[in-house]
Amino acid sequence: MEEALKEAVLSLPEDVPVGAVVVKDGKIIGRGRNVREKDHSPSGHAEVRAIEAAAKSTGDWRLSGCDLYVTLEPCPMCAGLIRSARIRCVYFGAYDPEYGAAGSVYNLLDPFVKIRPYVLGTESGALLGRFFSEMREKSEKRGAL
Repeated sequence: MEEALKEAVLSLPEDVPVGAVVVKDGKIIGRGRNVREKDHSPSGHAEVRAIEAAAKSTGDWRLSGCDLYVTLEPCPMCAGLIRSARIRCVYFGAYDPEYGAAGSVYNLLDPFVKIRPYVLGTESGALLGRFFSEMREKSEKRGAL
């Protein structure tokens, strides 16, 4: 999860800091971070990028036996991709109370994919909290001009 946090930081300053890594046999085979704003892409989620990188590195879209570490609970789109790729287990940091699809708002992974929530959750939540706090401050300053 520490590597996923490093990826999340690389999303800054323009994107919500979410990072992900795919691990197989203890080795990272795919990395990703949010690039929705940077690439103007609605599918520019960290999980999508990490899973696509892992599939390319293995030469197979089936990622059976692989685990995904992501700093924020996957959304419904990412949950569908996780199931489709046959990811074994998802470890995530912070819950997403608005779009979460691994138990908070929806539960689209269980029983197909093991879910391990709140791994380095304090660190993931703090990173996200700082980002949104800074965004609110910038927005307030623009409104005051």
